[in-house]
Amino acid sequence: MKVIPAILEKEWVEIEKKIELVKPFTDTIHIDIIDGKFAPNTTFLDPAPFAKYTKDIFFEVHLMVDNPISYLRPFADAGFKRFLGHVEKMSDQIEFVAEAELLGEVALALDGKTPIDAIKAPLTDLEMILIMTINAGFSGQKFMPELLEKVKTIRAHSDIPIEVDGGINEKTITSAKKTGASIFSVNSCIFKSASPQATYQLLKSAH
Repeated sequence: MKVIPAILEKEWVEIEKKIELVKPFTDTIHIDIIDGKFAPNTTFLDPAPFAKYTKDIFFEVHLMVDNPISYLRPFADAGFKRFLGHVEKMSDQIEFVAEAELLGEVALALDGKTPIDAIKAPLTDLEMILIMTINAGFSGQKFMPELLEKVKTIRAHSDIPIEVDGGINEKTITSAKKTGASIFSVNSCIFKSASPQATYQLLKSAH
């Protein structure tokens, strides 16, 4: 079981504050990238400033963007090690997976309304699958428990690691874990906590 602090921000100064806040207690950070086309929100899109941190921290980038393959090389050059691409805006999943495999670890992601059969690439070519438990676009949304049915279905047919993202807190992490998820991307619950480190540890110990 792994809990990964997630950052979704429009300005580098805010991203850096959050990296500095969590780096004493985590070795992995999830960065949300939204281009305004995939969802009605736009985040900070430049990978270059992250390079000062990527030697010490394992960064995964969650590409909620149009044509995610075009983002792979720039983020890899900045030191990102895992690439999570949404199938909804992907013209060729096989091509995306092949390119990402050359640069690091690869995962395909499904937005809230997207069915499992939208994944066309072989699961054996992936490090993991990401299941959104909200509709992508903004942090702080309410967890949608019905979306865990996708986790259950995947787990019934495969032992591939499953990451869930959206509305994860001390209560919802338990139900997500029971359905078969083992990696949890967490934003608001950690960063809006009075004690982010204590909350992180509490989430890690959830049953």
